[in-house]
Amino acid sequence: MEFVVKTAKASALKTATLVLPVGEGRTLGETAQAVDFASGGVISSILKRGDLDGKVGQTLLLHSLPNLKAERVLLLGVGKNNELDTRQWRKALGAAAGVLKSLGGSDAAFTVQDVQVKGRDTYGKVRLLAELLADSAYVFERFKSKKADPRALKKVVLLCDKSQQDDIERAVRHASAIASGMALTRDLGNLPPNLCHPSFMAEQARQLGKSFKGLKVDVLDEKKLRDLGAGAFLAVAQGSEQPGCIVVMQYNGGAKGEQPYALVGKGITFDTGGISLKPGLGMDEMKYDMCGAASVLGTFRAVLELQLPINLVGLLACAENMPSGKATRPGDIVTTLSGQTVEILNTDAEGRLVLCDTLTYAERFKPRAVIDVATLTGACIVALGSHTSGLLGNDQELAQQLLGAGEQAGDRAWQLPLFDEYQEQLDSPFADIANIGGPKAGTVTAACFLSRFTKQYPWAHLDIAGTAWISGGKEKGATGRPVPLLTQYLLDRAL
Repeated sequence: MEFVVKTAKASALKTATLVLPVGEGRTLGETAQAVDFASGGVISSILKRGDLDGKVGQTLLLHSLPNLKAERVLLLGVGKNNELDTRQWRKALGAAAGVLKSLGGSDAAFTVQDVQVKGRDTYGKVRLLAELLADSAYVFERFKSKKADPRALKKVVLLCDKSQQDDIERAVRHASAIASGMALTRDLGNLPPNLCHPSFMAEQARQLGKSFKGLKVDVLDEKKLRDLGAGAFLAVAQGSEQPGCIVVMQYNGGAKGEQPYALVGKGITFDTGGISLKPGLGMDEMKYDMCGAASVLGTFRAVLELQLPINLVGLLACAENMPSGKATRPGDIVTTLSGQTVEILNTDAEGRLVLCDTLTYAERFKPRAVIDVATLTGACIVALGSHTSGLLGNDQELAQQLLGAGEQAGDRAWQLPLFDEYQEQLDSPFADIANIGGPKAGTVTAACFLSRFTKQYPWAHLDIAGTAWISGGKEKGATGRPVPLLTQYLLDRAL
């Protein structure tokens, strides 16, 4: 979707659909009043009939108003004056996007001057608008023999005052990059596991390197991992005919020698649970167990599109967890890349095994901070549902930066404790550590496990088990989260 920023008068703009905000109580802002005046008061006259009160998300479509060049006017309810918050703004925009999808016009224009969103400046409110509209255009129908009709809407014009133009153009540039990153993440998540396997993920990283300058890609195959001593990672991969790998991506957009930030993504391209086999119902959704790695790829795409002035490392821990005669058994003990030994009590707690060796490998880049992203625990869904990602870590400043980025991006996380008392649940009588900590506080003990391998740098862990995809029904599919949160964090570091 193309976004264009203009300072033209709304009443004089030729467009298929002009979107005007209406406050609760049928109130019109300055721009909408000017359009109403140009139409001879038709809009206010229609509002007086009571067809739309202006509550958040209400819409009313008007056709062929006099003296306007717009073919249609879409009135959009934005609620009470000075009370519109981020959630309500997203609701209103979603309603507008839903109407625009059903129309035949190839373009639409939004007036953004009259809308005030609590806690957001012009840049913030417009970036959310552009992200949501771009994301709403996403479709995944690669494997449908009959494709849906192409959507008519191709271009969105954002009308603004001259004083706002620079902020809005910056918001659009950032939003477009984030939406592109989300689309890549969603595509990878939605692909079937017979196509999207570890080698495919590595190829996607290479393709990204060919499409954008400044990205170096290397792949650690199983032989290299064996030579390194990544026993925990290989314990997961050994049950599958698909070879596992760690994909190493390096982008040097910052000063030479400047410490990089590092993103580590869990890339289990299909998770049967291994010998600790999962129930069959809903197992098809375990193709989404690579969404952590997919979100790292999506974030890299956004960073590369923007050519941010930072140094960034991405590590994708890609493997398939399958049961076979070669698969790891409950009770096996493996030696990790760090030298610590792990008793594998449950082969379905495999994500932490591929991550622990990948997090140890991250040390060699001397990172300024490391963030791992993983669909790690069902317990996180129980604790936080599907609205909020779980956040844990060993550095409170880093945690606060991520929480703030999530608020700004509308892609929120919530911090959970990482107290030493939880570490005791991982005690093993036979090895340095067990890979599960029992039924209590599963999200916390999973992070406790990872914390044993992150002592050399500031580290945060994002558990996206509840936010990376939508389960079941017609809306089933990958969400593209937490690409907005991660990109915002990096934008903040690049300032």
